[in-house]
Amino acid sequence: MAIFRIKLSLILTYFVFAILLNSVGTVILQVIHSYQISKEAASVLEGFKDIPIAVVSFLIAAWLPRLGYKNAMLIGVALLFAGCLAMPLLPSFLTTKLLFLLVGAGFALVKVSVYASIGVVTSNQAQHASLLNTIEGCFMLGVLSGYWIFAYFMDPLQPASAGWLEVYWWLAALAAINLLLLLSTQFPRLVLPPVTHAAEDFFDMLRLVYRPLVFVFVMSAFLYVLMEQGIGSWLPTFNNQVLGLPNQLSVQLTSIFAASLALGRLLAGQLLKTLNWYGLLNGCLIGMAVLILLTLPLTKNVVLAAELNLLNAPLAAYLFPLIGLFMAPVYPVINSFILSALPQTKHAAMTGLIVVFSALGGTTGSIITGFTFARFSGQTAFYLTLLPLSLLALSLYWLRRLRQHTPVS
Repeated sequence: MAIFRIKLSLILTYFVFAILLNSVGTVILQVIHSYQISKEAASVLEGFKDIPIAVVSFLIAAWLPRLGYKNAMLIGVALLFAGCLAMPLLPSFLTTKLLFLLVGAGFALVKVSVYASIGVVTSNQAQHASLLNTIEGCFMLGVLSGYWIFAYFMDPLQPASAGWLEVYWWLAALAAINLLLLLSTQFPRLVLPPVTHAAEDFFDMLRLVYRPLVFVFVMSAFLYVLMEQGIGSWLPTFNNQVLGLPNQLSVQLTSIFAASLALGRLLAGQLLKTLNWYGLLNGCLIGMAVLILLTLPLTKNVVLAAELNLLNAPLAAYLFPLIGLFMAPVYPVINSFILSALPQTKHAAMTGLIVVFSALGGTTGSIITGFTFARFSGQTAFYLTLLPLSLLALSLYWLRRLRQHTPVS
């Protein structure tokens, strides 16, 4: 029962952050309308989310086991709670930046704690991979819920209306419930090596990057998140400005992307019991490339129905988000791959590196996509995904090769 309650706490904490972290695409669309912000200016919101994730993770990840994973998660959720309250009370683009800064810093604490806690409540690699895929799958269910929650508060007839800010009262309430659950859950104490100076823990984390396997892994994580955030953050705007859909419908149809990611990760948790991880991930990368090449041509010269709704949108609006089904297994599989090869006391430090490079990849992907979108076209921006996709296929090859010859210990 105690282990179940811990797992539930991890899942719900991740779920709350999923809604806010992946609202960047929706919020980009809304601030462009509500605050008359350019695409280039709006693209920095991903940076306000991801740079704090990278900085906080980089500086304190190795020290978190001594702070305590539960305490770190409590601080993270409290920061999210404060950011949600600020949005409707002080509506502005500056407050929006502050929200994502707080959410990013909080998520750095939460992700390191959640990933490191998985090693505490599982006993082998199969259990580790299964629980990590389940948690990441539930994370994507949070993302999926977020699209519909935000869409409910948006006015398709008045895109510039500030009514969408009301959603943050409800999200603040959800964060408060999550704080109560965490406070009432008892986490096991992790057995740590003798106390060292905080700087030594920090340099231990940095020394991990010198291992070839770890270096190739963090590059793989960077490339994956660059693709996922580049697509996810700009898909609502793509639907709105390329396909010509109303803002509310644009966000609702983007939920297909989140649903595909959730379904793909939950299915991967089962498929990995019988399939080789390398073959599965390469099949997924091929599926992504095929979908990009076949679907993006359908987004040109689109003819819209007289009365648009969820059932008669252009075909491309349904097909392209299905790329999430193929993207889904990559991130949790490579994360589990590297974490399960390290002792539990190194999980926080390794997760810190995961978060840092993931955050840098997310910011890079969103900014590149935003600038390409503004200067060329939405189609060109999404076609560019094929470049990091090809590099990721190469890095996965080296990841498998290095793991076979230089096991991490």
